[in-house]
Amino acid sequence: MNLEDYGFIPEPNPGDEAGIPGRVTAVHKERYELVCQYGEIFARLKTKEYYNGTEEFPTAGDFVRISYVPNGDSQIIRTLPRRTFFSRRDPTPGRGEQAVAANFDYVFILQSLNHNFNGKRLERYLTLAWQSGAMPVIVLTKADLTDDYGTYLETAEAIAPGVEIHAVSSKSGFGLEKLTQYIQPGKTAVFLGSSGVGKSSLVNALAGEEVMTVSEIREEDSRGRHTTTHRQLIRLKNGAMVIDTPGMRELGMWDVSVGIHDAFGDVEQYLGQCRFSDCKHRSEPGCAIQAAIARGELSPERWESYRKLKSEAKYSDDKGAYLREKQQWHKALAKQLRSKKNRGNKGDFF
Repeated sequence: MNLEDYGFIPEPNPGDEAGIPGRVTAVHKERYELVCQYGEIFARLKTKEYYNGTEEFPTAGDFVRISYVPNGDSQIIRTLPRRTFFSRRDPTPGRGEQAVAANFDYVFILQSLNHNFNGKRLERYLTLAWQSGAMPVIVLTKADLTDDYGTYLETAEAIAPGVEIHAVSSKSGFGLEKLTQYIQPGKTAVFLGSSGVGKSSLVNALAGEEVMTVSEIREEDSRGRHTTTHRQLIRLKNGAMVIDTPGMRELGMWDVSVGIHDAFGDVEQYLGQCRFSDCKHRSEPGCAIQAAIARGELSPERWESYRKLKSEAKYSDDKGAYLREKQQWHKALAKQLRSKKNRGNKGDFF
């Protein structure tokens, strides 16, 4: 198998670096699926390198170096540098950052044209998409469920000025041709969206075959089961790749220092223009934010979204706290691992 077909760019001067390259295609708790020159394999992390905090834990899309084992699980010994990276705050308290996907070219932000459409959620996805370093693309699914999606488009355009927005239907095929410009050989797109948004149906429609299981949604609230239960990379017949992710009920902010600037440029243009440098943007005289709201140039809802996400993004305000929490998490993992080994069991860390 040629790993370059999976987007791998050979290192110009690999030197005597140990192991061979591979790409992570699925994450199953402590076990990983990969592709490498020997085909599809399974692997586990090398304890010393990963549980002492010196290596980033791999996720779907990561390129890694592995110590290949022909008749068993290989060993992942290093995570290679990432071009792009999507993460969120781990919903489990105390675990810090959770890797979601890596090394992709586009972020498909999916919301369906029914009860699922949510402007606040879209702002969150967009902020994290910009932070990843890839190009965000908003895909409004299930266009066959409405005769007039103009209102949805206007809302999305107001939230994401300059971002490409496409309304599609996996059922009828409407609008799918507009997505082919992104689904090209060697390119990778990560699909983000909540449960029931139609990620699996869209992947199947773009693939031209059923590569993912589709579950039904409840008609009364447009919600469904999490069809995808783990992060996985799928290579389509035309050579393009998609990374599907489980529907995420929670999307906590982590490092969004860049993403929030790109997602909320309409808000940040007023920052620094207040009369007082320490303005809290509440009732102070000469506040540029409040003046923009009074003139109708900035909606109170938009300002509130920005303020909330900014305060939630711990890294943006306190990098030291971010690094301390991450270090503490790695130490806790190492301690748990030693304890489990002493008892003759393996722990479930993810």
